[in-house]
Amino acid sequence: MAGDGSAADGTADGASGADADYGATDDGDAYGGVLGAMPYAVRASDSWLFRAYAVVGALLALVVALLFSLGVVVLLGETSGVAGGSFTFSRAFFVFVGFLVVVPLVAPLLFVARRHRRGGGDARYDATLGALGFGFVASLYVALVTSVPAELQQPADGPLAPVVDALYAIPAPAGLVPPTAVALVMWLVARRWRQ
Repeated sequence: MAGDGSAADGTADGASGADADYGATDDGDAYGGVLGAMPYAVRASDSWLFRAYAVVGALLALVVALLFSLGVVVLLGETSGVAGGSFTFSRAFFVFVGFLVVVPLVAPLLFVARRHRRGGGDARYDATLGALGFGFVASLYVALVTSVPAELQQPADGPLAPVVDALYAIPAPAGLVPPTAVALVMWLVARRWRQ
């Protein structure tokens, strides 16, 4: 082993086993999974817009995941004595909706981390995905306000009152259009600039 250039622990050039597993180099560019990709994307990006979204998006994804997890616990508690069937479907659908909300929140972080990891870092790409991330957050707000039932709507006041009133007037199913459109554009941008 001493004469063949390998380290005593069996990895090439003395890299740790974890670094060898993720294909890292000695310059600290390794990340392991989703949680490691987020700080890596922030460190690798030159775009302040993307870095701002990375903080907001990661925190919002954490809060949303926590809320949906607690919602599943409550849903399970309320339907525990009931036989399967439609209740089983509603539980699974609840988890599916949570997934559809959280994935687009973290997608810009994962797309940027992947692009930088492959050596194609571009500040314009990062800024575009950061802007789309903020756009997705805004579209979630639009979807939430649009889906408020009429009996729970409260009169809006202040400078955003006309906007809120206009959103209340939109039919609830139309509230799905903005988040879906932004998520689709996000995916198309990632495909367009793909290496």
